[in-house]
Amino acid sequence: MKRIYDLKEKHLNMLAEHNQLLYKEPQLRHLFLELTLRCNEHCFHCGSSCGDVFSKELSVEEYRRILEEVREDFDISKILLCITGGEPLLRKDFFEIMSCAKELGYRWGMTSNAILIDKTVAHKLAECGMRTISVSIDGLEETHDRLRGLQGAYRRAMEGIQNLIDENAFSAIQVTTVINHQNIHELDALFSIMDQIDIDSWRVIHLEPIGRALDRPEMMLTKEDYIRLFSFIRDKRREGYPVEFGCSHYLGLEYEAEVRDWYWLCNAGVHTASIMANGDIGACLDIERRPETIQGNIFEDRFSDVWKNRFQIFRQNFSSANENCRNCKHEKFCRGDAKHSWNYDLHQPMVCMKDILF
Repeated sequence: MKRIYDLKEKHLNMLAEHNQLLYKEPQLRHLFLELTLRCNEHCFHCGSSCGDVFSKELSVEEYRRILEEVREDFDISKILLCITGGEPLLRKDFFEIMSCAKELGYRWGMTSNAILIDKTVAHKLAECGMRTISVSIDGLEETHDRLRGLQGAYRRAMEGIQNLIDENAFSAIQVTTVINHQNIHELDALFSIMDQIDIDSWRVIHLEPIGRALDRPEMMLTKEDYIRLFSFIRDKRREGYPVEFGCSHYLGLEYEAEVRDWYWLCNAGVHTASIMANGDIGACLDIERRPETIQGNIFEDRFSDVWKNRFQIFRQNFSSANENCRNCKHEKFCRGDAKHSWNYDLHQPMVCMKDILF
């Protein structure tokens, strides 16, 4: 075990050096387009508090202008457009926007609750160039419907997934599950279901203290829950199953490189940027939206200028702003942890796996 930990420390030291280079020379790899904040579900854990809400939305012409500018300023062969919301398919002009992206040469994928994906929609998604999709399934049928605030949501989502599979045109169909204290006991049953359908991966993440979930502290995972979750993912991966943890949080030497393909790195502002439904420009969409995290607006700024000349708040170790983090022996690898779960008022992480796992 010591030899494995020593090897992991060597890799993490190399990654820490690479991260410092990324702060100086960021490389855009994922550009999120939040097409809408409207949603046909009302998930209790939604980080963006989507649902029956109103927000300014960009037109097809405005998206064309933005995508043309990004194509002029970047090598888009290295960029994946990540389409999200709300529920992106609620936009009546969704296929116009995405056909424009295809015409301009973009690769793109989407996050969806899939309840609108019938066979016709699955075919149209293939026609306008969608390559990947992540569909949310947050528990067994009764649990999923309750957590998502919509009766029949599970059945319709599973039908949507099957319609995508039947289309046989996508490079990756993923299911994402948010685990909380009340549904963690369904992990094994959910695995049995995922193992029986022809998806490419199952992404299992935990409830984060953001958005609406801030009002449900009783749903947050306990220490025992976290250990169960990470041990479950590690065991399934060792058995050869495509189960993975999300991109959040430094997990310590026991679980790093065990529950996902490589070691943790917060991509916000170094590999990832977002254009929000109202045109605001930021990093990860899960980051709290406040003056210091919003870096510009597409109606006032050219995206490439913002990417090259701003984002300084995200291109530094947040640990430098917190005494406990600065003095922690894991600081070099954790760097203050994920930028979406940072308390920007108190300058401290809201999730610290050191206090939970190791």
